[in-house]
Amino acid sequence: MTTSSVQDPSSVKSIGVLALQGAFAEHIQHLQKCIQQNNYRLRVFPVRTAKELCQCDALIIPGGESTSMSLIAQRTGMYQPLYDFVHNPEKAVWGTCAGLIYIAQQVVNEKELIKPLELLKVKVKRNAFGRQAQSFIQDCDFSSFAPGCTDFPAVFIRAPVIEQILDPKEVKPLYTLDNGLIVAAVQNDNILATSFHPELASEDGRFHDWFIRKFVLKLL
Repeated sequence: MTTSSVQDPSSVKSIGVLALQGAFAEHIQHLQKCIQQNNYRLRVFPVRTAKELCQCDALIIPGGESTSMSLIAQRTGMYQPLYDFVHNPEKAVWGTCAGLIYIAQQVVNEKELIKPLELLKVKVKRNAFGRQAQSFIQDCDFSSFAPGCTDFPAVFIRAPVIEQILDPKEVKPLYTLDNGLIVAAVQNDNILATSFHPELASEDGRFHDWFIRKFVLKLL
């Protein structure tokens, strides 16, 4: 009998991926692959209800369409449970692309279209890289904060950027492009935000693995 088979089930942490809209399935696939490869004591599942959200130790808010995500959350009664969850300092939260917009404290443009969760103390500009046709992939060296991520293929699709950090004491920029645009940031070691789509990086799960080790399992 293996150690994992007799371990207290309550010790197994849970990562939820918000599944109201967007690329939630791709996040789940990357997380499951990381779990299988490293034998992490974790479970992963899509989150659509407040009951499912209550089971989570961490939540990923995926890329997609931030306006639709916001409207669906309000229409289904999920806005307040999400607000309460992400503002709990005991929970880990990661917003990618649309998820970054959704957790931002302020949205610069088209702010009337979205009701943000007002979590990350930044000012975000939507669609900062232009339309879908201006989407691109750029190899980025994230190894200064994510060991081994020296050439990660970051996918930018109508991506937002962090235009301003509103509280430099709490929010740390992790990665800035050559043009000065902040595309990754962390707040107080429990909130992560990225402009790009790591879930669309094909077979590369290094960024998800770093999130698991750093934010969920606290191994780094």
